[in-house]
Amino acid sequence: MKMSNKEERYKIGFFDSGIGGLTVLHKALEMMPLEDYIYYADTENQPYGIKTKAEVRELVFKAMDFIVSKNVKAIVVACNTATSVAIEDLRKKYDIPIIGMEPAVKPAVRYTDIENKKVLVTATKLTLKEEKLHNLISALDSESIVDLLELQELVQFAERLDFDETRITKYLENQFKEIDLKDYQTLVLGCTHFIFFKDMIQKLVTKEISIIDGNEGTIRHLQNILRTKKSLNQGSGKVEFYNSGVIAKEGKDLERYQILFRRLEEIEKLSLGY
Repeated sequence: MKMSNKEERYKIGFFDSGIGGLTVLHKALEMMPLEDYIYYADTENQPYGIKTKAEVRELVFKAMDFIVSKNVKAIVVACNTATSVAIEDLRKKYDIPIIGMEPAVKPAVRYTDIENKKVLVTATKLTLKEEKLHNLISALDSESIVDLLELQELVQFAERLDFDETRITKYLENQFKEIDLKDYQTLVLGCTHFIFFKDMIQKLVTKEISIIDGNEGTIRHLQNILRTKKSLNQGSGKVEFYNSGVIAKEGKDLERYQILFRRLEEIEKLSLGY
């Protein structure tokens, strides 16, 4: 879907299978408050992490066509699963910057004392199966010091707005039961949904393990692209929310997003104590 350069483009599009991408949008609003945003959550079709690659690709392109029709100047695919499946083909189709997400393996390896410790990468089922992640680990020559752990159910917990610490900690303990935490220095949150549970994960793994994600790096990359194109700071921080193409209006839908933003602010405050 090519667009004329004469068409006005000033908003930034954010896309995710559900509400996980709000964690990236939240970081964008902190770092780029003078921009306007569109947030598209494919709520009718989430979660993506348990679908086939072909199913995810079809859903992603449908969503992208909608977002591009809003004359956005850039799109952040704020979903690790969608990025791993479709990012290269998206960039071939559209003539605006498409910024993807990937697990923050590179900074994690750089941060870790790899002579003595390892990195644990958490992600969804599909992300863990995709070649993109394994190629990234291979390119860093880090196969021996990077381990993988699936935390798929955290996506469903987040989408249900279920942040019950007792219930989620029980799930996490079960997933981590084969993991010897003494072996690790760094844990990567390889799905944007997982950030909603960062405080609970941190409590489980203790402060001896640093938890990182790719959100800030993604927004810095976006900033650099917009600065190069001289299209930075063209708005006022306004956000339009769409659920599978239907605009979210006052009421239950917007209240849901407000709850999630408050959850992120709560996690940031708690993180200061770790």
